[in-house]
Amino acid sequence: MRTATTIEASGAPWGETVDFVVEAERLGLDVCWVAEAWGSDAPSPLGYLAARTDRMLLGSGVVQVGTRSPALIAQTALTLQEMSQGRFLLGLGSSGPQVLEGLHGVPFAHPLGRMRETVEVVRRVMAGEKVTHDGRHVRLPLPGGEARPMRVSVTSEHRVPIYLATLSPRMLRLTGEVADGWLGTSFVPEAASTSLEPLAQGAAARGRTLADLDLCQGAEVAFTDDPGRTDAMLDERRAGLAFSLGGMGSASRNFYRDAYARQGYGEVAAEVHALWQAGHREDAARAVPRAMVAATTLIGTPDVVRERLAVWRDAGITTVRLYPAGETLGERLDTLARAIELVKEIG
Repeated sequence: MRTATTIEASGAPWGETVDFVVEAERLGLDVCWVAEAWGSDAPSPLGYLAARTDRMLLGSGVVQVGTRSPALIAQTALTLQEMSQGRFLLGLGSSGPQVLEGLHGVPFAHPLGRMRETVEVVRRVMAGEKVTHDGRHVRLPLPGGEARPMRVSVTSEHRVPIYLATLSPRMLRLTGEVADGWLGTSFVPEAASTSLEPLAQGAAARGRTLADLDLCQGAEVAFTDDPGRTDAMLDERRAGLAFSLGGMGSASRNFYRDAYARQGYGEVAAEVHALWQAGHREDAARAVPRAMVAATTLIGTPDVVRERLAVWRDAGITTVRLYPAGETLGERLDTLARAIELVKEIG
């Protein structure tokens, strides 16, 4: 497996974040994804990091479809590919109704169709074509005006791989059909088939297999040399999982909750979501079983983490995205270094 991490430019002082990424590259990390939700944008820090790193791949994890035109997404990707000298990965995601409608004023309806059309147009733009598209969500040139089809002037000698961050079965099938990689989350490796089967179906529709996709999944990683500390460490992460189940999305639509339900946690997901939406945040956290936290993270002694990494590998994950725990920059880097070594050990 390859190793990756995700950073957010607004998550810590910028200088500290840059130091983390530069040192992570020195430690042997393969990929750094830059997140974009309701904090910092992704492309700006990616351009800076392209100048501060030499080897690691840099990806948008993710650019939110609907907040930019497909042509602008393609222009940005081509620019970053040239700035990084071929190290850029374009990660796209549909986001959710709260962010798109609440922050950007963009309707969330029909995310599947919007994603499909966006990928089609992005690929055409990056191929240097004069672009025409008559879809439900993208119409180029805009009908009724005086414009003619255009091509962009920016190019890159390096192809830009496209990754999709998807959760629902239909979006997973689209990922298998049109993308180079999958940016997954809310993942239980013992139930990997709920994600990998629709991915494989989509790939087969294009004459491909799962081996043609980079399957990238992430989890928090934290170590202890005292087995007696593991339960307490898992309990500390219950609130974060409760937020995913109850606070992400809207009251009626939460794709994270639905993903966990498909992986065998339907009753837990429903209970936590109801408690969270009712304002009972502490009760929601207590309703998250410790075993669920253990199944979705990489927490424990080095032996336990090594065993869990092997389960991820055997489930078919090809890139593990590590979120290292630690109060300080040094502690997070120490955690990351230990995790990278364990990934190397299991192959």
